[in-house]
Amino acid sequence: MSKGLDYTALTLVIIGAVNWGLIGFFKLDLVNLIFGDMTWISRIIYALVGLAGLYLLSFFGRISSMGREE
Repeated sequence: MSKGLDYTALTLVIIGAVNWGLIGFFKLDLVNLIFGDMTWISRIIYALVGLAGLYLLSFFGRISSMGREE
């Protein structure tokens, strides 16, 4: 279960990072382009990407604890 959540969160954060790169380099917000300017679905996507980023903060704890196990 946790592994699936990890991969889902990582995928969402990568999508968010690509979107931010497009905004930075080309002023192109892909979420806005596809779903509209702050529609309810685009807000859900932004919220999910943000929650996934917060969830991935737990990787720091898991990575450091993995180093202690060996």
